[in-house]
Amino acid sequence: MADAKRVERPLSPHLQIYRIQMTSVSSILTRITGNGIIVGVILAVWWLLAAAVSDEYFAVANAVATSWFGDLVFTLSLLGVWYHYLAGLRHLYFDAGHGLEIKTAELLGWVCIIGSVVLTILTLIVI
Repeated sequence: MADAKRVERPLSPHLQIYRIQMTSVSSILTRITGNGIIVGVILAVWWLLAAAVSDEYFAVANAVATSWFGDLVFTLSLLGVWYHYLAGLRHLYFDAGHGLEIKTAELLGWVCIIGSVVLTILTLIVI
């Protein structure tokens, strides 16, 4: 029997040959935005609880909530809410058996990302 020359190959798709897929990115972003929304909710609940406790405590919470940090947290939470909403609609569409082709699924992933940014900007303009 002839000795076969063994080829060195990675055991699984390696980052050198693996291309990140939009469906994976959108799934990861859905989880990140879902958890990120919690930060905005915690800040809002802290602000409301501080208003119920005392004027001094509310002044501290209000200073944080209305600072650049609070604006950043609430803006990113708004972005997360819009993305999470659009991704939920996308999943409802998938659950109905539609849009499961690779090109359509990738397009819908981009729609969620771009749509959430546009809707966040529109919401900030209206408010």
